[in-house]
Amino acid sequence: MTVTDITELSKAKVKVCMEDGSAFALYKNELKKFHIEKDKELSKDCYQYLMEDILPKRAKCRCMNLLKSRDYTECQIRAKLKQGFYPDKVIEDAVAYVSSYGYIDDARYANLYIEHTSNTKSRKQIENNLLGKGISKEIIEQIYEQYTKEEDFIEEEDVIKNLLIKKRYNSQNATYKEQQKMIAFLYRRGFSLDQVYKAVGELYDII
Repeated sequence: MTVTDITELSKAKVKVCMEDGSAFALYKNELKKFHIEKDKELSKDCYQYLMEDILPKRAKCRCMNLLKSRDYTECQIRAKLKQGFYPDKVIEDAVAYVSSYGYIDDARYANLYIEHTSNTKSRKQIENNLLGKGISKEIIEQIYEQYTKEEDFIEEEDVIKNLLIKKRYNSQNATYKEQQKMIAFLYRRGFSLDQVYKAVGELYDII
C-alpha cells in the first residue's frame, strides 16, 4: 500500500495518509525506523505490525492515561482516540479492552452524574448533558427509574426552591426585572415554565 502524504501534527508526531484514505499517527523517529516515505510503498508486514502491535498498545495506553484523572463515557473515549488518528479497528479494540476491566461504564457515569447534579439541575438539562456526552437515552431512563424508587430522591419543585434560596430571591420584594431574570435563569436550566412561575410566585420570606 502506498503512502500518499505525511503531515506534521506536532514537534514529535506526524500523520501518515494511505492510498485507501486511511490515516494514522506515528512519532517522527518511527518514519525512519519503519522506512516510511511519501509516495513509497509500505510493506504488508510493516503495515500489519503497525496495526496489530504498535498502535493497539499505544491506544490502550492512551485510554488508561486518560482514565487516571477522571471518568469518561465510551463516546468521549472514542472521540479522544479519533482525535489521535487511531484507525477504527484499533479504537474498537482499545475500547473493548478498557470496558472489559470496567474502566469505562456509561451506566456508572450516568448514575454519578445524576447523583451529583440532581439538586441543582432539572431532569431535562441533566438528560441533555448526558446525551451530549454520548450516554444512551435507555441508560438515562434506567438510572432515573432507579432513583425515583428511592425515598431520598429530590423532586424538581424542591430543586427550584433550593436554587432560589441560594440566589437569595424574595418574591415579595423582587422587582419585575428581578422576577424575569430569575424566571429566565431557571428556564435555561430546563425547568418547565409552569414549575418556574409557581416557585417564583410562591416562595416567600427568603432572607
